[in-house]
Amino acid sequence: TMKKHNYSAGPCILPQEVFEKSAQAILDFNNSGLSILEISHRSKDFVAVMEEARALALDLLGLTGKGYQALFLAGGASLEFIMAPYNLMKEGGKAAYLDSGTWASAAIKEAKTFGETVIVASSKEQNYNHIPKGYTVPEDADYFHCTSNNTIFGTQMKEFPKLNIPIVCDMSSDIFSRVLDFTQFDIIYAGAQKNMGPAGTTLVVVKEEILGKNGRVIPSMLDYAKHIKAESMYNTPPVFPVYTSLLTLQWLKNLGGVAAIEKINNEKAALLYNEIDRNPLFRGTAAVEDRSNMNVTFLLNDEAHKDTFDAMWKAANISGLPGHRSVGGYRASIYNAMPIESVQVLVDVMKALEAAV
Repeated sequence: TMKKHNYSAGPCILPQEVFEKSAQAILDFNNSGLSILEISHRSKDFVAVMEEARALALDLLGLTGKGYQALFLAGGASLEFIMAPYNLMKEGGKAAYLDSGTWASAAIKEAKTFGETVIVASSKEQNYNHIPKGYTVPEDADYFHCTSNNTIFGTQMKEFPKLNIPIVCDMSSDIFSRVLDFTQFDIIYAGAQKNMGPAGTTLVVVKEEILGKNGRVIPSMLDYAKHIKAESMYNTPPVFPVYTSLLTLQWLKNLGGVAAIEKINNEKAALLYNEIDRNPLFRGTAAVEDRSNMNVTFLLNDEAHKDTFDAMWKAANISGLPGHRSVGGYRASIYNAMPIESVQVLVDVMKALEAAV
């Protein structure tokens, strides 16, 4: 059977070779006669996996030797909504947040349980169709938190404020997709299930020198410093998701790293956005200057064409295209592993709909 063109927002498409190698490891990992699902996380073979995955994450972000540590934790990006303030917000302190979408808003809700949480700007009133700009971040905040890519609304931050306080960034849906100066961030976190692996682990990259300064007693499982000291093995890590993430990071490295994939991602996004802008039947939902290269959100100008279009893309073996209920329409998630050939299939269907009506 022909593999589907998987536009799902997450858990989502991964490289074909990653599926094959991880499937092999389920049957027999490293010719050990054991499955990756049953080996001890303390075994030499898995310790090597964890070490390489942590090192490779820093390498791909250009952070090797710059005072950062990479961790693979459980609990999803949602647990980081709690861990970031626990580790950085002082008792009686405050934090600054940019509200640019659903997940940013969820992070704000958690931070409010720790202390004063200043929303420096929000695009909520416009249904998050753009990234707020021209805001001021209070310099007496303990940290500033932002979300680099808003999966649901199809917007992406193209630049970040220059600040003298730590910057925490949720990069769940665009990590490893574009070149940035990652040293501008003090904590980066990302659920694996968009650009890195299956659901079940979260990459957290922390600048070590910012930790241990807020005077709080932090529960062990929520303390970044404890996880670093235990080499990301404070408790049993999510073995299989970490291994599959390693395979994806190796695939990316072999491709030429983040710079190489950024070029491909730009081509894929341009192909699809150009068709949305050209085709009189469709329109994009996000402000043009803030359009995401990962999640392309668009609507039909006339809902009367919906049944026809839906039947056409399904017949073309496309999966996962309907938009999130808060935006409606369609959302094409074109993460790193989505080949440009699949994007062309969608563009061809959009052209065919135009010809048919």
